[in-house]
Amino acid sequence: MRDLFKTYGNLKAVDRISFDVNAGEVFSLLGPNGAGKTTTVEILECLRPLTSGEVKVLGMDVNRDANKIKRRIGVLPQDFNAFDLLTVKENIEFFGGMYDKSIDADELIDAVDLREKRDEYFKNLSGGLKQRVGVAISMVNDPEIVFLDEPTTGLDPKARRDVWGVIRSMKTKDKTVVLTTHYMEEAEVLSDRVGIIDHGKFIAFGTPKEIIDKHGSGSRCIISNCDDRCLAALQGQWPSAEKNNGEIIIRLESKNSLPEVIYTLDRSGGNYEQIQVTRPTLEDVFLSLTGKKLVGVETEPVRGKKKKKGRRGVD
Repeated sequence: MRDLFKTYGNLKAVDRISFDVNAGEVFSLLGPNGAGKTTTVEILECLRPLTSGEVKVLGMDVNRDANKIKRRIGVLPQDFNAFDLLTVKENIEFFGGMYDKSIDADELIDAVDLREKRDEYFKNLSGGLKQRVGVAISMVNDPEIVFLDEPTTGLDPKARRDVWGVIRSMKTKDKTVVLTTHYMEEAEVLSDRVGIIDHGKFIAFGTPKEIIDKHGSGSRCIISNCDDRCLAALQGQWPSAEKNNGEIIIRLESKNSLPEVIYTLDRSGGNYEQIQVTRPTLEDVFLSLTGKKLVGVETEPVRGKKKKKGRRGVD
């Protein structure tokens, strides 16, 4: 993609972005609703015309070779749905019948771990299982590239992780996956590379680690239920230490800073409950670059176990 530009009237939906996707990788477009992710992907899928720029998929131009491209890609659109009164297998076979060649339905059912639901009506499936059917259908023509547009929106955390497992398995089948999402954790866990897009432009690009290392603000040490003696000792050593909702937050310059924090706490003679070290996330990067949280993000806090009094622990 080179200088992709897409407008709707006076609205710049995609504002001259360029990138390449490598064969066999999971590439994610990450950003809030309305950022331009779906528009970009629908142009790649030959579903929407571009205003200007150059876009090629598998070496073919989306303007001239749309029909050839469509035969070689798979698509799971937003708000995917299938036929309620067809079974899982019947739905997959129906969509497979649209192509000159298709993978056997039972093989796809096994690939997305739906063997027990093979003969279940689509309408009786949970949201997560329906998305798995959608992923199976997106692979029915044995595509080289699979486009998954917001595949886990609206799913509960367990169902979301089940779909993640299916996406991971696609890499083992030598598929290239282009994923759009507004879930930071999803992009960070699944992606080889990420493009963070906002208002139609990239604001960060690279592997999750590269983006975090470049734009992140360093690891944080969080000490909970810290009494006044501990607080005074910490602020004497780290004047920038912040107190927020009963927790002391210290930004660590390096991994070697953590033993210093523990040593300072022990020498203070005070009491605290636990120490937790967190590294920056893509959500922190987005907040740092835009000054706002990503709309629609769902996060699940990870907290360490509470330590008994008198025993200093690190989580």
